[in-house]
Amino acid sequence: MRGKVIWAALGAMALVAGCAGLASKREQTAENAHPPIGQFVDVDGTRVHAWVDGSGPDVVLIHGAGGNLRDYTFNLAGKLTNRYRVIAFDRPGLGYTERLPGFGGLGNVDGESPLQQAALLQKAAAKLGVKRPIVVGHSFGGAVALAWGLNAPNDTSALVLLGSVSNPWPGELGAFYDVTGSALGGATAVPLITALAPKSRIEQGVVGVFDPQDPPKGYIEYIGAPLTLRRDSLRANGQQVLNLRPHIVEMSKLYREKLKMPVEIIHGDADTTVPLAIHSEPLSRQLTNAKLTVLPGIGHMPHHADPGSTLSAIDRVATRAGLR
Repeated sequence: MRGKVIWAALGAMALVAGCAGLASKREQTAENAHPPIGQFVDVDGTRVHAWVDGSGPDVVLIHGAGGNLRDYTFNLAGKLTNRYRVIAFDRPGLGYTERLPGFGGLGNVDGESPLQQAALLQKAAAKLGVKRPIVVGHSFGGAVALAWGLNAPNDTSALVLLGSVSNPWPGELGAFYDVTGSALGGATAVPLITALAPKSRIEQGVVGVFDPQDPPKGYIEYIGAPLTLRRDSLRANGQQVLNLRPHIVEMSKLYREKLKMPVEIIHGDADTTVPLAIHSEPLSRQLTNAKLTVLPGIGHMPHHADPGSTLSAIDRVATRAGLR
């Protein structure tokens, strides 16, 4: 029996090693097809990827789990640049922003907290001359937007939260994050996923995030989903999501006391990824200056399914914050 286990382990190791070359090739193909579209900002030795355009009050855009700043530049950002200066960031480990020191590498199981991610992006924003921004966050990015406000409540004009994670949830996150966020899974399963995941499965994953809506035409090709399947990005995403809940527990205790700025919350009532009843409805009661807009029949991507509501929320909160 022991011999069989040893041979099975050796076989698994050989399979992973054999996939390394294919994984590297697929990573290079993904980066060639979807290169950086912004500029790089050095923050204490960590490279941050930022897209900047437009003029007016500063609006910072923070993407969700498994995404990158292209989620915003696909459509939404260009509709804001005629009246705002828009700054979209890749979060640590995703897109082309590097992970923070002390995170990443085989054997690591820690993910950067929302507060740590916000602090990194705030330093990058300061180098870009950002002042008292409206901070917009989607999904996991909403948790980072909340952390941005907690880190700098007096220097944040307003928040706009789109289907955002904000409160502790019951239950588990599922096998995918258990595997990609673990030390063993990061060393064994992640290289196999990078090397072998078929294009159809990648596309199905994107479609599932939009359910019950469909992704906009051209979105799957533009977003660069294969960037998230790079080994380092898969591990970063898994570790950040798997470690998120305890950070949310602690952050949620501070919302009422520290987040006094105007907040607009947009959430679809058909969102099964980040349920309205667990996150945005309680958040709207925790914050003293929040306005909740519920979108009937809309899933987890409200800024794509109903972009007008997001644009209106940004304009509305700009007025509420005295920026317009």
